Amino acid sequence: MQSSGQPVIILRQNVDQTRGFEAQRSNILAAKAIMEAVRTTLGPRGMDKMLVAGDDITITNDGATILSELSVQHPGAKMVVEVATAQDDECGDGTTTAAIMVGSFLDQAERLIKMGIHPTNISKGYSLGMRKALEIIDELSITVTPDDKETLQKIATTAMLGKTIEAIREKASGIVVDAVSTVANRSGERIVIDEDDILVKTQKGDTMDNIELVRGVIIGKARVDEQMPKMVNGAKVAMISSPLEITKTQTKSKIRISSSEQVAAFGDAERASLKKIADEIIASGANVLLCQKGIADAVQFYLAKAGIYTLEDVPEKEMKYAAKALCGEIVNKPEDLTTETLGTAEQVEQMDGEDLTKISGCENAKAVTILIRGSTQYVVDELDRAINDAKRVIQDAMEDGKYTIGGGAVETELLISLRDYASTIGGREQIAIEAFAQAFEIIPITLAENSGYNPIDKLVALKKAHSEGQKNAGLNVYTGAVVDMAAEGVFEPMRVKRQAIQSAAETAALLIRVDDMMVTQSH
Repeated sequence: MQSSGQPVIILRQNVDQTRGFEAQRSNILAAKAIMEAVRTTLGPRGMDKMLVAGDDITITNDGATILSELSVQHPGAKMVVEVATAQDDECGDGTTTAAIMVGSFLDQAERLIKMGIHPTNISKGYSLGMRKALEIIDELSITVTPDDKETLQKIATTAMLGKTIEAIREKASGIVVDAVSTVANRSGERIVIDEDDILVKTQKGDTMDNIELVRGVIIGKARVDEQMPKMVNGAKVAMISSPLEITKTQTKSKIRISSSEQVAAFGDAERASLKKIADEIIASGANVLLCQKGIADAVQFYLAKAGIYTLEDVPEKEMKYAAKALCGEIVNKPEDLTTETLGTAEQVEQMDGEDLTKISGCENAKAVTILIRGSTQYVVDELDRAINDAKRVIQDAMEDGKYTIGGGAVETELLISLRDYASTIGGREQIAIEAFAQAFEIIPITLAENSGYNPIDKLVALKKAHSEGQKNAGLNVYTGAVVDMAAEGVFEPMRVKRQAIQSAAETAALLIRVDDMMVTQSH
């Protein structure tokens, strides 16, 4: 900056400044690049991505996983990744949709800026459009009760389509719905679900058909002694958090032993105190013991003799989980054990060829475990992600009691309704709302493209069906026909749609108004 021939330096040497349309264009291009990165994964016929970091290979079509693994540098792109992360945290599904919508909103905004419409007008139009879109989604939503297992299973199945688990989706969706229903807490009219009450355990080397719901817990430990029973029926489970061994004294002390009798007496006293620990556990009536810390060999010997199935060094998280599942209490010392503190289960067994202990058949279990199996680690990881998505969408639907129709039906309805709404606003905002409406075309277009159909033909067919009042018309990606998606059972929780549109629109409105980027380069 020159002032009477004297340069005035305002910014430091290491600050890069991008101004005006260039700054907006930079953010728009970054958002569109993120959109293109995940677009091909959308829908049941979407493709997978292979992400390689060193020796770690991940194969997935889960939007949140893809974006979290990408090392994104651009600040605008980072905001789009943030939208997907927020979507995943809030809903557990719809991350790809959210990322695509930000890119599409900004793509439309770029067109308007080139037409000479001010970013403030665009931002205002987008805010109005978003509010109206959320109202329309509320009107389109359908009520579901927690007892409507059939509908809930369809919601879970929709979340799993296009993922590796699709082959066993019927069985898997039933298991997920059962699991969520088991841990749901009803407080008055409201349903509250803590997703941590459903543990997903994975096991490699078996077919994925063997997915199962365990009303209890699976602990990644084998029994401490081969002499102990491999299976216990009618289990009464003691849970102890402290080590079952003689602990060292806090202060340093020396004991002088001058004769062999004293050594023997010392040994006897130690054995007696260890036997006392075992006796207290046996006296409580427990036939299974979970210990959070180590167990002395002598105690193990006495417990094995009494036929008590014992696990040591059980992680604290799994201990707490077991206490919840078995309706028992974790006590500090063996002498604190009573009949009331013991957890109960139908069966405790060590699984064949695995260092896994399955505790199942817990009555009134407030925590359950889904055990998924797969032939390789890559398959197991992708199954894990699919089950977690399904688990979260059932939670969303049960807590809100609302779902919407999938297959591009909601987006096409928004496209038409928002255009009608725009004409009631007038002014430059009207053009912005029309552009906001047009951005929704990206979802049906992408679904058609990913399924190998002509996107323009399918979009025209969808718009025609909706303008004739077929609110549930969507694209059947397998046949290419425009059909009633409610009859097809393609359902998604309302929360997924609301969150995706809201966060995408707000982020787009924010990025449009940036006309100056100052990036400080770190040395």
